[in-house]
Parts: sequence; C-alpha cells; structure tokens
Amino acid sequence: MLLDFEQPIAALEGKLQEMQRLAADSDVDVTNAVAALETKIKNLKKETYANLTRWQRVQLSRHPERPYTLDYIGGMAEKFVELHGDRTVGDDKAMVGGFGEIDGQPVLFVGQQKGHNTKQRQFRNFGMPNPEGYRKALRLMKLAEKFNVPIVTLIDTPGAFPGLEAEERGQGEAIARNLKEMFMLKVPVVCVVIGEGASGGALGIAIGDRVLMLENTWYSVISPESCSSILWRSWDYKEQAAEALKLTATDMQKAGLVDGIVKEPLGGAHTDPEAMIATLKKTLLKTLKELAAIPAAERISQRIDKFSAMGVVVE
Repeated sequence: MLLDFEQPIAALEGKLQEMQRLAADSDVDVTNAVAALETKIKNLKKETYANLTRWQRVQLSRHPERPYTLDYIGGMAEKFVELHGDRTVGDDKAMVGGFGEIDGQPVLFVGQQKGHNTKQRQFRNFGMPNPEGYRKALRLMKLAEKFNVPIVTLIDTPGAFPGLEAEERGQGEAIARNLKEMFMLKVPVVCVVIGEGASGGALGIAIGDRVLMLENTWYSVISPESCSSILWRSWDYKEQAAEALKLTATDMQKAGLVDGIVKEPLGGAHTDPEAMIATLKKTLLKTLKELAAIPAAERISQRIDKFSAMGVVVE
C-alpha cells in the first residue's frame, strides 16, 4: 500500500527496477546510472520522511502493514502465555495480555490488538476495547504487582468502543478505575504508543513511569477526523485539524507529555518490522533496568508528580 506522499519515491524505485532488468537482459553497463539513482532514492526518502506533515504521520501510524501488539510480543518475548477474561463479563479480544520474558526478564505485556485482515479486524473489534477489556488489563496488572513483575503496555487504538452496550457496562468507570489504580502500582510500568493513541481508550493503559512513542505515531484526546467533524461539520478539514492538535511524537515530547521517542526504520515501522521490534526490545530492556534501580515508593511518587505537572493554566 502506497500513501500519496510516497508516489515520487515509488516512481524512482520503478525506474531503478527497469534499469536493473535492462542490465540483466543485455550487455549494457548501467552500473554508474544505477548507483546514482540509488543515491537519489535514498536522499529523497530521507528528505520526505524528515519533513512529514502531522497528517502524514497519522497516515503512517495507520498503515495496515505496521506491526501490531502481538507482533511485537511475538518478536520480543520468550515463553509468552496469554491470559484471558475479566472474571466478570467475558474476554475482550481487542485487549490482549499475558506474561513473557525479554532476555530472561519476566514482563507482563498488555495492549490493544488490531487485525491484519478484515476477518481479524472484526474479531478484534478494530482495536477498540469494551469495558471488560480494561478490566482484564487491570486484573493482569494487579497480578503482575502481586508477583513483582514489571509491566509493558503497547498502545494502538482508535479509541474505546463507543457502542451503547459498552456504556451500559461502564466504559467510563472502567477507564477511570484503570487511571487511578495504575498511579499506585508498585512495579515499574513502561507505556509505548506503537500506532494510534486516541483519547481515553489509549489513556486507560497509559499511566506509567515512562511513556514512549514510536516516531510515526500520534497521541491525542481526539482523532483529526473527529475533530474536523465537530469544528467544521465535515471530515474534509482533517489535515488542518491534525496541525492544530499537535499530536505527533515530537509535539508530545515538546509539551512534556511523553518521555521519549523510539526511532523507526526509514519509511516507517512497516518497512522493516524485525528492525523495529529489535529497537523497541533494546529500549525496553534499558528502560526497565533504569526503573528497577528506583525504590517503589519513590517511583510511585515520581509517577504521580509527572502526571500532576502536565498542562498549562492561563489566568
């Protein structure tokens, strides 16, 4: 799948393939021309991805070939055992979680899971959890606390499920309870936005000692399309809405709302999932080691102070 701003790069790559075929099928020496074109493509990629608009970052975050939560867990963790159910209503397939090890370090993973095809997307409710999903996540986090296991949450959701049945079962209460309980968890908590970080649906598993974002992700109280539909009564202004929301990883770090940005491969995480997973694994191991050296009471105090200091009040 090609995005609009990737068309010029694709056109040059097509010419490169034609040139390489020509070299293979004839005795024409195109070595210098191929090298020059490869350099041009590399430079164009660097320039394009270094100057993406906020809306283009949103598009990259939604790329269907990006790795999702279970892809990261499968690539990073050994001995992963998924756990199910909230012990009240049922098992929400949009929220996954379980215990595994990263290079021998026990970790509880929790995250929203989207699907790679239409059938999987329907099964996972497009990554939009119901209240039982947030209650399952909290149940697992309390279990991790009981056994003194650090927690890693992977955030990728267009929002909590907005259906009537979700509200009837206490969607707002479930998310609010997670916020309260996550502030007081005694074990280290690392939260990573790996795709979309929309509204309370994301925040419900995003209270941690360190909150990180992958380079081409977004994190905001509302999506650009929804913001556009409210302000302009149309989705046609989603690009302007994205600019106004300042929702990229760079924006969030400048505002002091996240603690760090994890670099993606050139072109996005979907261009080299294995490299992206390896980079995140290395980052998580380093971060967990840093947090383990801080006493639990001090870590909780720092976590509360960090979130309490967010926001600006102008009188």
